[in-house]
Amino acid sequence: MSVTDTRKDLENLTFTLIADFEAPVERVWRLWADPRRLERWWGPPAFPATVKEHDLTPGGDVAYFMTGAEGEQYHGWWRITSVEPPTSLEFVDGFADAEGKPDEDRPTTVIRVRLTARDGGTRMEMHSTFDSLEQMEQLIDMGMAEGMEQAVGQMDALLAA
Repeated sequence: MSVTDTRKDLENLTFTLIADFEAPVERVWRLWADPRRLERWWGPPAFPATVKEHDLTPGGDVAYFMTGAEGEQYHGWWRITSVEPPTSLEFVDGFADAEGKPDEDRPTTVIRVRLTARDGGTRMEMHSTFDSLEQMEQLIDMGMAEGMEQAVGQMDALLAA
């Protein structure tokens, strides 16, 4: 598995995931930039994603849903705040209703992704920042950390293909 480290920092309200891949930065970036590739890894294996909208420009949106084994759907959205292909992406990640409208009653997370060349491959750092300890604990209790680890763990097979 490519995930080499995860850290929960309750004091700074962050969760960090580090993964190392045996692929160049540009190939890892394509897994974010191409919506069909993104759907093959965003979300844990038991909850495959379907990307409905994908605009990786500042102010752009990504809309998606994940489908569970019983057909239940969990909708989400990203609002892109910064992008510098092929090395960085920053977005706000949140929950949505079935029509894709952001659910204002559920927490959001700011996610910063940085890709750097390292040892002939790529290091990906994902830093998630929460608004409050309560929101962080709520999302961690919902399985966010494990789900993110499982999702990123699917990237190796896509990069090897």
